[in-house]
Order: sequence, then structure tokens, then C-alpha cells
Amino acid sequence: MPTDVIVPTLGESITEATLGQWLKQPGDAVKADEPIASLETDKVAVEVPSPVAGTMGEHVVGEGDTVAVGALIARIEAGAGAPALAEAPQPVELASPINPAGPGETPAVKEDPTAPHAEPGAEDDREAGSLTLSPAVRRVVLEHGLDPSRIKGSGKDGRLTKDDVLAAAKSEKAQPAPQSAPAPGPAGSPQPAPSAAAPSAAAAGERREERVRMTRLRQTIARRLKEAQNNAALLTTFNDVDMGAVMEARNKYKDLFEKKHGIRLGFMGFFVKAACLAARDIPAVNAFIEGDEIVYHDYVDVSVAVSAPNGLVVPVIRNADRLSFAEIEKTIADFGRRAKDGTLKMEEMQGGTFTISNGGVFGSLLSTPIVNPPQSAVLGMHRIEERPVVKNGQILARPMMYLALSYDHRLVDGREAVTFLVRMKEAIEDPTRLLIDL
Repeated sequence: MPTDVIVPTLGESITEATLGQWLKQPGDAVKADEPIASLETDKVAVEVPSPVAGTMGEHVVGEGDTVAVGALIARIEAGAGAPALAEAPQPVELASPINPAGPGETPAVKEDPTAPHAEPGAEDDREAGSLTLSPAVRRVVLEHGLDPSRIKGSGKDGRLTKDDVLAAAKSEKAQPAPQSAPAPGPAGSPQPAPSAAAPSAAAAGERREERVRMTRLRQTIARRLKEAQNNAALLTTFNDVDMGAVMEARNKYKDLFEKKHGIRLGFMGFFVKAACLAARDIPAVNAFIEGDEIVYHDYVDVSVAVSAPNGLVVPVIRNADRLSFAEIEKTIADFGRRAKDGTLKMEEMQGGTFTISNGGVFGSLLSTPIVNPPQSAVLGMHRIEERPVVKNGQILARPMMYLALSYDHRLVDGREAVTFLVRMKEAIEDPTRLLIDL
């Protein structure tokens, strides 16, 4: 008898999800606990494992469908399916709202038997006929006209990520196009004019639109940010900080730090520690409003914004105020790796009391971040650049960063917000304060 595959429990208050993509197709052999599908929830992507070993049966729901917790999504048949390598290469169909193939047709990218494949160890999802692409990756592949089977994936189990496709597109553009001389025609006859460029020229002049359904994660982000603007009295205050002392300390100890702890010493560790120190003096920044009550916390759970393939996710560093620099850096690095692979757990995304968002890694000079309810404040970091600063009556070029603190003015007063940033500025410009708790 076939075994039913149902939507697992997804976490507190989450009752449904979207079927993001099927990782196994009917007829594929599956192992027990092997991922067969990816679900998109309000917070993160979750893989659905096979409950038994056997052969992938029918898909009860399609990609993009909304499914409830406990709903039937597929069946696993008894017996071993044919391995992917035993099958003939199949075209990888890339669905897109923009379809140059004409009505009713889907453009397909066929796998070239001579094309190079991923290195051994990343074979499962990149074997002929079993290449799986997320909707975001499909769209980028179509936009750049690439063959996904010729791109080495860096994601989990060798899967392609959006960054892999963009890097391949950039590499392809950098290579000169091969030139071929036109074949000579009969004597005295005019040479035929090249016609290959005509369709490209026509396509380049077209005005196109593309409609892509918002992912459940993007819908949730949009809803929560708008709720924050509607419900909270948001205000942002700014300060700037001289990063010279932190950069000097980092350069001086980064090799010893990495040798001892096995992780690089970054800037985020300094800012997390400085924020925890400032929150002791200004506890309202680390508090919630619930009804007509204020909830204060004697701990600091810092939410850190991390880039993932489907958008920003915000995992939480628990008890950040009690962690060492090495523990903070290891936690952040682990979050970054698992956000890219889509393996962050639901409980790791819940319960932060304060958020730090580093737009500087993308080149942002200044921003006004939005508070993530029920939190009352968020710190925005930005890029470091040399600017003229007056020190002891002299104009010097110093590595400066703007800091932005957005806060809920219903709970945090302007004086408290400014004081919080001043405490952070003091700690960053004199990191010794972080060691002696000043």
C-alpha cells in the first residue's frame, strides 16, 4: 500500500504553507527521511522528508498551491524507483509568464550530454532528468537564456541558487562572442545578409511585463511592515561613529582570534555587544508593549537580518548579552550558511527583543529601518567610508559609519533613543568599554 505524505507541524500559530517546489518527481527512488518537497511558510522554507523508502508516487498538489498542516500532498509507493542516471536525459522545463515560444507552449532548456556537470558529491539533484529549480532561479535562468545543467550549484546538495546563475551570466557576458565568416555564395551572386540579428533587434524593442506571484514569505513581510507603520508611532534618530578603534582592534587580533576560535572576527560582534550594553542603560529599547502594559526583559535576544534566496530572514541570537565575541560570531556565521541553504528552523526565527540590520554590506549610506513588532526598536548599520572629521582642532580623514535607530515613540522617548545611540558610539569608539562593562 502507498504511504501518505502529509504537511508536518510547522510551528506555533502557523496553520498553512505554500508548496514551493517538488524535489522528487513521480517514479524517482526516495530514501527514508530524504527531502521530497519544499514548503514556504510565513517565516522560512521547510523541507518535507519522505516517511519511508520507496518510489515517489503521485503529486496530490502542485507547486504554488496553498496547503494546510496535516493535508495530504503526495504518496510514496513501495519498491525502488529507477535511478535518475538510468533514464534518458529529459528537458528541464522553465515556466515563465513571458513565453517567447507562443501560446500554449513552454520554452524548454534541454540538457547537453556533453555539458560539464557538478563535481562528485553534488550529484543527486544535478543528474540528468532530475534538475530542480526554485521559482526565483527559474526566472533568472530565463532572463539570461542560460542552460542550468551547465552551471555548478553551491546550494544544498548541489542545487542552483540565484547567485550561481547571476555569476554564470556575468561570466558568459565577459567572454567574447565567437565570430564566424559567412559562407561564400556562388560566383557573381550577392552574399545573403545576416538574419540572426533581426529577431534579437525586434525582441530588444519590445515592451514586456512579467507577473510573478508573491511568495508567502514576501507577503508576510509586506503585511507585517505595513502593520508596524499603522500601529506604532515610528521615529528615527541618527548618529555617526568613528570605526577606527574597532578596525584597529580587528586587524590586530583577527589572526589570533581565528586560530583560537575557528571563526573570523567581524564587526557584528562589536555592535551586538555594544547594543546589549546600551540596552542595560535604556531598557525601554529592549521592551514590548502588550495592551496597556510594558513588558521589560532582563535578557537581550538580538534578531539579525540575514540575506536568503527568497528575501531577508531574521534569526535570533538568544541571550546575546551573555555570549562572548566568539559565540556571537559563530552563531551569525551559522545563520548565514543555513539561511542560504534554507535550513533555518522555525523556532530560530521567533522571539527576538531587539533587531540589528546591516545595510552597509549592500552599500547603504543611510536608511530608516522599520521596527519589527512587537519589538520597540531596530538599529540600522551602514557602510564605512572616510569622511573629514574635526579632532582636537584638526581636520582628519576618518572611517565613519552612520547609525540609525528607529523606535516606537509610544514607548521610547527621544531622550532615551539619543542616549542609546550615544552609549553605542562610546563603546564602538572605545572598545575597552565592552570589556570592563562601562
